[in-house]
Amino acid sequence: MHILPDPNATVADLLTPEAAKAAEFAAATATSSGVLTIDLDAVVANWRKLEKTAVPAECAGVVKGDGYGCGAGRIAKALLGAGCKTFFVATLGEARALRETVTAAAIYVLDGFFPNSGDEFAKLNCQPVIGDLYELAEWDVFCRRTGWRGGAALHIDTGMSRLGLTISEAQSIVPRIVAGDHGITLVISHLACADLVNHQLNAKQAAAFREIAGQFTGVSASLSASSGIFLGSQFAFDLVRPGAALYGINPTPEADNPMQPVVDLKARIVQVRSVERGDTVGYGATWSARRPSKIAVVSAGYADGYFRAAGSSDGTRGADVIIAGQRCPIAGRISMDLLAVDITDLPANAARRGMMATLIGDGITVDELGHHFGTIGYEVLTSLGRRYTRIYKGGDAKPLTEPAPVEPVAPAS
Repeated sequence: MHILPDPNATVADLLTPEAAKAAEFAAATATSSGVLTIDLDAVVANWRKLEKTAVPAECAGVVKGDGYGCGAGRIAKALLGAGCKTFFVATLGEARALRETVTAAAIYVLDGFFPNSGDEFAKLNCQPVIGDLYELAEWDVFCRRTGWRGGAALHIDTGMSRLGLTISEAQSIVPRIVAGDHGITLVISHLACADLVNHQLNAKQAAAFREIAGQFTGVSASLSASSGIFLGSQFAFDLVRPGAALYGINPTPEADNPMQPVVDLKARIVQVRSVERGDTVGYGATWSARRPSKIAVVSAGYADGYFRAAGSSDGTRGADVIIAGQRCPIAGRISMDLLAVDITDLPANAARRGMMATLIGDGITVDELGHHFGTIGYEVLTSLGRRYTRIYKGGDAKPLTEPAPVEPVAPAS
């Protein structure tokens, strides 16, 4: 007996869930030159691992820099669903955008309080992280004038020498804590060398912070970001503030990465060409073929956040790209919109125009690419361009895609 399909069914209705997702992905990216996939389930899994490591401290989520380039709203929504109650951003503008997604959770603004910004803090119900006595005075004036009682955090410098009150300045504020109704909801500091497990400054900062934070009776304390969480329970205090580790960057660079990878980046092959022995590839003719070679030209470059430093020359190997399941070396310099890859060792016809090459993923990590870029994974993620179509999977990932922005066309003159 033959059962005829429903004449009203779509192709997706007739496929398995896995095949339907693959078809949806193919349709959504058919015209994309590059695709950045962000795994929200991996972000949540990383947050839960960090939360477990830091118990009994609360685990917040740092979503500054548009969620380290991954989309602050999407990331925060996924973390909120997992139980995250506190978020950190860098600027008031970031807080404004985040509040559209996160309606009730606490939002702290790390860059602090600027003159005439109090009304916006109150409107958004978010807290400045104050690191200067002038800021504190301006905040106090605003609170007295308006009656605002939303609270603020204090940043105390224990060795970073970047932002924060000095220890003596923080001690001068302690009497207002004893007086009550002080409006301080959190005291924080920041470790300068947390990614270096045995650096002597870690213990020095922890001891200094423990002493001063202990004087702020009844106020929660926070010292550790991603790497500090793995230094031990004495660094956890009441709240930890992971950022980079949420997005798969290794918080323990002296050991294996305990976090799950979050991003996968692919770009399309726009041409496959042959070059003769001795031919050069790319600007500056820095790379020359040592044999008759095949080159795949891929549609990504430094305008997309793929740094020029990852290129190669005759004397220096650059980064790798995965094509047809195999690592292949970059050939020559990275251009603004293109990069060339030596695919000579691939089987014939394994790489074809229109195929996707993997720039991050399948074993190429954000940290590895950061090494080739001459920087760190943080800068890799926050530099990824807006020309990629963004795919969110896992979590509450509807709609599936965010297309790359379309450049406006100038009107005819």
